[in-house]
Amino acid sequence: MNKQKNLNPELKLAETLAAERQAAMARRPSRDEAEQAIRTLIRWAGDDPDREGLTGTPERVVRAYGEYFAGYHDDPVEILQRTFEEVEGYDEMVLLRDIRFESHCEHHMAPIIGKAHIAYLPNHRVVGISKLARLVEVYAKRLQIQEKMTAQIANTIQEVLQPLGVAVVIEASHQCMTTRGVHKPGAALATSRMLGAFRKSAATRREFLAMIRGGGND
Repeated sequence: MNKQKNLNPELKLAETLAAERQAAMARRPSRDEAEQAIRTLIRWAGDDPDREGLTGTPERVVRAYGEYFAGYHDDPVEILQRTFEEVEGYDEMVLLRDIRFESHCEHHMAPIIGKAHIAYLPNHRVVGISKLARLVEVYAKRLQIQEKMTAQIANTIQEVLQPLGVAVVIEASHQCMTTRGVHKPGAALATSRMLGAFRKSAATRREFLAMIRGGGND
């Protein structure tokens, strides 16, 4: 029991995510069951899954789903674990902006397409910038709502890197409202999560927002 209490946040998060992945994989149906489900949806839509143009569709859709939702098989903690401490005392903001992503909403399974901006204030160590982009991909390649995805990215960086602060802003278009429902093309949702110094300091927050807004002027 004492050993469990002494686990660092990074290890606790890794164990929680590993347990969730194992539980999900145990419930996962076979490829054949998935293809049969697609055939059922084709029939429900009013078409014949056995006609020439649709015979290969169930297999293709299942294969596509493997790409769309590959994030369930990746470990976000592991992605951030390799860090660099030889930074010559650098303690200013690290910002990666305009990280394009494609996700799917968990309510209608319709595409969410947008970009993420991530910043953190190092506390003696930094992570390779490609790892930040990969972290976005891991959470994007799952059934999502944008608010949850924003929090997941920020919380994972905070717990693994233990920086002085983290800021995440996501801007995205949701096809569940642009191509169906209220049909409002051009509408975009913006979400943010500020932790540590970005939440406590208005000046730090303003600097971050000014830097991401200036991205379109380069």
